[in-house]
Amino acid sequence: MTGERRVRVVLVDDHPVVRDGLRGMFEAEPGVEVVGEAASGPEALALCRRLREGIDVVLMDLRMPGGGGVEAIRRLRAGGPEPRVLVLTTYDTDDDIRTALEAGADGYLLKDARGAELVRAVRDLASGVAVFSPDVVRSLARRPTAEEPLVSPRELEVLRVIAGGGTNKAAADRLFVSEATVKTHLRRAYAKLGVSDRAAAVRVAFERGLLPGR
Repeated sequence: MTGERRVRVVLVDDHPVVRDGLRGMFEAEPGVEVVGEAASGPEALALCRRLREGIDVVLMDLRMPGGGGVEAIRRLRAGGPEPRVLVLTTYDTDDDIRTALEAGADGYLLKDARGAELVRAVRDLASGVAVFSPDVVRSLARRPTAEEPLVSPRELEVLRVIAGGGTNKAAADRLFVSEATVKTHLRRAYAKLGVSDRAAAVRVAFERGLLPGR
């Protein structure tokens, strides 16, 4: 991976054995570097402040005795959009999922995810691709829409492909349009949703109940 910037990851979980397992998995992957660990939300905030812009993705558990992940995510977001936050937890209730995303999480996976899926999720999230497990997508889809969608049906179709991990080319092939047209749809959706990238657009679309289940 010479010449390619590494994805820098912080692990936040109150169980040392979980952090050890995650560190070992990521250390075996080229281009991924674990730059810090924390056992609680407050520890994670202090670590992120110390490292400042030296983090790409924070893997955040939700419930920890020393301070939970939701408040940590909320406070991280209060300081700016970076780093990306990927929730990695055993909790999959509708309330847990929606509370985390409303706090500003960029992705949500369960701890039964396979190692390869988690590594891919970290890489995707670092590059701005939204990451949600299928169970999370189904949970979000059950949320009623309180208002008319701000984005157009075509823009929603593009966001639906992106939410599934698809590329601009995949969206273009699905919709029988050019990649330039897909990019135009995305830019318009960003403006309407008040975001600046793919991951945030998908998250906000889910929060507002704009994206249906798969």
